[in-house]
Amino acid sequence: MAETTHRDFTGDDLSSLQAYEVVDLLKRKEVSPKELLDVSFARIEAVSPAINASPTICPSRAYEAANKLDYTNADHAGWIGGLPLGIKDLTPVKGVRTTFGTRGLGDHIPDASDPLVERLEKRGGIVVGKTNTPEFGAGGNTFNDVFGPTRNPWDTRLNAGGSSGGAAASIAAGEVWLSHGSDHGGSLRTPAAFCGVVGMRPSPGRISSGNFDNLYMIEGAQGPMARSTRDCALFLDAMAGFDRRYPLSIPAPEGSFQDAVLRADSKLRIAYSPDLNGFSPVDTEVSQHLEGVLGLLTREGAVVEQTCPDLTGLETAYRSLRGLMWAAMGQGVAPQIRAHFKDTLEENIASGESLGVSDIASAHRTRSGIYTRMVGLFEHFDVLACPTVGCLPHAQSEEWVQRVGGVTFDDYLGWLRFAYLATVTGLPAISVPVGIGPRGLPVAIQLIGKPRGEADLLAAARAVEMAVGGPLGPIDPNVTHS
Repeated sequence: MAETTHRDFTGDDLSSLQAYEVVDLLKRKEVSPKELLDVSFARIEAVSPAINASPTICPSRAYEAANKLDYTNADHAGWIGGLPLGIKDLTPVKGVRTTFGTRGLGDHIPDASDPLVERLEKRGGIVVGKTNTPEFGAGGNTFNDVFGPTRNPWDTRLNAGGSSGGAAASIAAGEVWLSHGSDHGGSLRTPAAFCGVVGMRPSPGRISSGNFDNLYMIEGAQGPMARSTRDCALFLDAMAGFDRRYPLSIPAPEGSFQDAVLRADSKLRIAYSPDLNGFSPVDTEVSQHLEGVLGLLTREGAVVEQTCPDLTGLETAYRSLRGLMWAAMGQGVAPQIRAHFKDTLEENIASGESLGVSDIASAHRTRSGIYTRMVGLFEHFDVLACPTVGCLPHAQSEEWVQRVGGVTFDDYLGWLRFAYLATVTGLPAISVPVGIGPRGLPVAIQLIGKPRGEADLLAAARAVEMAVGGPLGPIDPNVTHS
């Protein structure tokens, strides 16, 4: 039998506030950046033994940044001056240990920050540390040989998701108010779903960041993670902006994403697919919960129709495009670092290197066709809704989920199929918590939006969030023992 603690939140009252509320307090000087850092570091210390979400912290750097906070950009829509942030351990932060979750970089300390980190710090964000990730972000379960596993705050026996599992768990447990994530095969969306937080994968170029070797690849994306859609919009405002170093980079919109959220309208036109035309299996406990959520949305004025465009070829296209990304990454990693790679990571690289020109050409043709059909869908609907992931969290000790909805998978990508569509088409997508489901665990819905449609997508997500009773607050880790 499991031995379970209760789920009250014993952190500081400031930790219970939403990020936009804390930023308002900062602007009115009713709270100081130092006070927030004190709260954040105390909470990290309190919950780290249970969840291991933020294995690297940088207090000296953070307090120094607080003392030197530059207010010249305080009128920017994405100003988050003095707010503590987590940065995923795949993204360099100057002077802070950045391991990529691999032993070959276990002591790596970069001498420069990623441009996204520079932008966030310019807009007043204060980095408190690095959040845990699987090795080079490969996998839907966050563990590595450097720091070990991250555990789900809702039940510490369970998977927190990956590869942004540390970020999601950190927010859910109240370590920070906002945390940065990244996404290819659901690496941001799956952890958000498993940990009961909001995670957004924006359009390609909306956030300028990443590996310079992959400039023209649209599949990988950086994105905001938060406990509410309004906070997610605030973080996206802080992240967005043009950077000439990235040829896909696009300017931030004239209006803020936060303003869009405040205009949320419950009268949505929702296309819903419980399994993407049978493409992705789903457990009954997830599908039944989402059917109840759709009923709530209908009562709030939404029009819901079960439909989905033809997605023929999506599986092969995704795997080919993913393989191309891993092949490119493999070429850029020194042999002494690759020598430590786990087997599945080397298998990813080998799969990519085995691709032929016809495989890549076919993937792009398939991508184009599915994108065109999705654009046609949006002539009649505001969003396409589906599960974020087809199951609730499995045991953390299970490297990858092997069976969902009666279907057994051959490898660790199969259970993540709900993530493929937005990645292949380059459409923005967001995972939103929609209440507590079976076994007291959070359930999420995924909304996929129109091209470059982050503002409308966030507004739709806010409408969903309000219909189910609002965002989930931070929780004390539910420490369980088998």
